[in-house]
Amino acid sequence: MILRDPVHGLIAFESAEDDLLLCLLETAEVQRLRRIRALGLTALAFPGAEHTRFAHAIGTAHVMKRLIARLRDVEHELAPEHRISTRVARVATAAALLHDLGHGPLSHLYEEVIAGARPHEDYSAAMILDGGTQVGCTLRRFDPSLPAEVAELVRGRHPLRYLARAVSGTIDVDRCDYLLRDAHATGVPYGQYDLDWLLRALRFAPDTPGGDAPPLAIDGAKGIVSIESFILARHFMFQQVYFHKASRAAEWMIRAILSRVAALVCSGSPPQDVPRAIACTSRDDPVSLADYLELDDAVLYTAMHSWENAADPVLADLSRRLRARALFKTLELYGTDEAQRTRALEIASDIATRAGLDPASYVGLDVASDAPFAEEGDPLTVIFPNGPPRAPADVSFLLGRLRGETVTRVRLIFAAELRDSIVAAVRP
Repeated sequence: MILRDPVHGLIAFESAEDDLLLCLLETAEVQRLRRIRALGLTALAFPGAEHTRFAHAIGTAHVMKRLIARLRDVEHELAPEHRISTRVARVATAAALLHDLGHGPLSHLYEEVIAGARPHEDYSAAMILDGGTQVGCTLRRFDPSLPAEVAELVRGRHPLRYLARAVSGTIDVDRCDYLLRDAHATGVPYGQYDLDWLLRALRFAPDTPGGDAPPLAIDGAKGIVSIESFILARHFMFQQVYFHKASRAAEWMIRAILSRVAALVCSGSPPQDVPRAIACTSRDDPVSLADYLELDDAVLYTAMHSWENAADPVLADLSRRLRARALFKTLELYGTDEAQRTRALEIASDIATRAGLDPASYVGLDVASDAPFAEEGDPLTVIFPNGPPRAPADVSFLLGRLRGETVTRVRLIFAAELRDSIVAAVRP
């Protein structure tokens, strides 16, 4: 199979090791990813951000194949038992393809806004391990032990620890694809970095005691700039795209809509067309895998369209606003501490109440944070021709400055008609 991809160019799955991958691509669970946008509601701020989790899954599998090829170029540094066999390569590319299998509607947004929703990683593992899914059956047909091995690697666990970190780590195949893909789709240049050089700079750290497989390392003479570029690209994408005020406002509105639906379900007066998985989660009942697999973006959008005519006026109003892109407004709270933020929210809530709007649905405090470069649990090393391995932050001024830092954006979010009153009261 040869595919044209706007990010990586030609993607080829033609080798004997790709036979499992090609079968997995045809399964219903993987095809479902075509119906889930990778960036949720970000298209409301960046019109081109319509790409899907399916495209990202293919890109991630492609990056994994490129990574495996690079590691095989330098595997003479490893003991034979630590090298990538054909079987391990199949497990690795399958895990890369299936790593986001469990995402709900609008990707990360679903699990963030539905109280009690399981993390998507849990659903990914459940789909892989379940004997009734097409993915599970396909893996089991190749080898009965494959589902367990792939599920473990999706969770970031594998006897070859360098492979585990390649699936879930500071520099992993997931991030390698989504940064480039999201930057391309949004038209934001800040997410670009040199993937070719980053892969070329990879090698293995010196042997470790205990006979374990060594971790991946970066050739310091060649690769330190590629690490800096990668980390900065992720940092800038959070600032420019993932934390964009319009995206965050739209996500908060989804949160308010689904919270309202949950309250109505629990009160015994649910609106029409509530997907069964959402109704079960609202009541804190178990959600079957079959019901969860019925969820995708189209199902949720269809339900919200129905809720525009709900008997509950708040649910109907919020649903109409979102479909019309009448987004809530935001006010950035720069340099505020927790007490000041709480006071700002109280002021905004009081203004909403006096305007006849329920503050629980029309006012909120949004706190978005990210750690650009956190080394804990994933210690990268930089290798030089002479001298011991060193941490990237010890040889890079940029990474040293970012190490351990957390970037936080705090905003009040509120209905548009409240903006003038809230801005005047919070920032007189």
